[in-house]
Amino acid sequence: MTGGNPAAHVGTPEVLNGPFSTRQLLRLDEALRLADSSTGLTFSIYVGDLEEPVRSYAEKLHGHLADPPHSVLVALSPNQRLLEIVTGGEARRRLPDRAAKLAALSMAAAFGGGDLAGGLVSGLAQMADHAGRH
Repeated sequence: MTGGNPAAHVGTPEVLNGPFSTRQLLRLDEALRLADSSTGLTFSIYVGDLEEPVRSYAEKLHGHLADPPHSVLVALSPNQRLLEIVTGGEARRRLPDRAAKLAALSMAAAFGGGDLAGGLVSGLAQMADHAGRH
């Protein structure tokens, strides 16, 4: 998803003006659905500028999700070249910080090559694989 509000899935009007094509949005939506259904956690993507302090802002966005304890938020600001992954307390038991950092490194490599959507899809798959089935 793109725009100013975190959501579990793409499809809101503000995504139409974002950095992704329709095909990329469909890939992202499918990746989110697969991650959610395979883990029982809720994965969300925020793409947009992150206010300073960045970590606190990402945590604030995460707090606005429907079920923060069982949620994982990937907050990406391409303009600022920043990426934050925030996990709720229950989600962190299955997706520890080390696993989230490895996924972030993988995503950052793809982003560096100009593939935002591919990096997000790959990172979601990595995190879902690590979190395992619910």
